[in-house]
This record gives sequence, structure tokens and C-alpha cells, in this order.
Amino acid sequence: MTLSYVVTGGGRGIGRAVVERLLGDRNVVVAVERDKDALDRAGPRVVPVIGDAADEEVAAWAADLAQESGTLAGWVNNAAVFRDASVHSSPISEVRALIAANLDLAVVGCATAVRHFLEAGTPGAIVNVTSHQATRAVPGSLPYSTAKAATEGLTRALAVEYGRHGIRVNAVAPGSVATGRYEEQRTPEMEAELARLHPLGRVATPAEVASVVAHLLSPDAAFVNGATIPVDGGRTVLGLDPEARE
Repeated sequence: MTLSYVVTGGGRGIGRAVVERLLGDRNVVVAVERDKDALDRAGPRVVPVIGDAADEEVAAWAADLAQESGTLAGWVNNAAVFRDASVHSSPISEVRALIAANLDLAVVGCATAVRHFLEAGTPGAIVNVTSHQATRAVPGSLPYSTAKAATEGLTRALAVEYGRHGIRVNAVAPGSVATGRYEEQRTPEMEAELARLHPLGRVATPAEVASVVAHLLSPDAAFVNGATIPVDGGRTVLGLDPEARE
């Protein structure tokens, strides 16, 4: 039986690693991506959907394509918007819009997945990619941290409401990850600081995060529901603040 999955933000970084991990030998992955160039090298079992994952029509299209390709088994809400803002210096409308931009990505993806699982009468799993900043905010990260904390609450609420239908909802909370964005910003000083912040002495690879996502979607995690799994090398429990101020 061919299983299908939807991964938002599936063209780069963690999303791309998740797509590659889920493909296996015969699965199909629908990758939702705003940048069509990010999916130029996608394989034959990767179905591209170019558009905004927070758009209900785009999400529904992705779900339909996944259903046509196999049995929709899982949905990964990975897409995110990375822009900082502070309430003392940014218009409140901008702060609210940034919170909504990230939270909407998870709400639309979760709602679409739940509706398709229920309509098909099949069990399914959802994984939301949040962040260590959901519990350990840094200055300037208010919109992102707020949205990711809300996404973890969304994860728990959905797990409670739809678990009886065989729908599991979990989250992974990465620390710093060696994505393309990280590589563009990396300096020796930054690398040394991030090594200090992570007890394992380094940042994660996208594949290491993808492996936890894949586990949560798999039958091996059949009794894991409503959990947020840190994939941060111990950064959250260490609790150092890279921007601590007096």
C-alpha cells in the first residue's frame, strides 16, 4: 500500500529533510512551497504544490493530491515566517500580523488534515514543527515565540479532541539547526556561541530533526499523542540566554 504525506515548507532545510525521510521506497510526499525553485530537484514521488500553506485552498489542494497518490497518513506543518519585532518599536498591527502569519500556517494545516482524515475514515498523524523559543524566548522574538507557544497549545487541544478518531497530533521543538539560513549567517563566533548553548556542543542537522518527525508519524509512535518533543541537544534544559541583559 502506498502511503502519502503532506509537508509544508518542503523545499528547504528541515522540510526538505522530512520529505526525503518520508519517501522511503514507495511513499509519495506532497511538498507545499512558496518558492518553486526550491523544488526544482524534487524526485518523481515528490508532488509540488506552489503556494502559501496558510491559504485554505492551497492546503485543500495538497490534501486532495495526497489522497489521489495513496492513503493520506500524515501531515507535517513545517512552514514558518522568520521576522522579529518588538512591541515598543514596531506597530502593533505588524506584531499581530507576524503572530498570525506563523499560527495560521499550523491552524490551516491541522484543520485540513483533520477534515480529510475524518472524511476518509482513516487514522492519521500530524506533526507541528515549533521551536525551543516556544518556552525559551529571546529578545526580539515575541511574534515567533508567541505563535510557536500557541502552536504547542493547538497540538495538545487537537490531540484531546480527535484522539478518539485515531488522529494523533504531536510537535517537535528544534533548537538551532544547520539549515541554509544558518549557513548564510554563520561566523566562527556564532558557531562557538551556539556550541556553548547546546550541551551536545553543536547545532542539529536537518536530518536529525526529520528522523524524530518521521518517528512521530510512524506506527512505532502509535501511543504518543499531544506531546512536544524537544530536538535541541539539551538547549532548553540548559536554559542559557544568548541575549541575556542586566
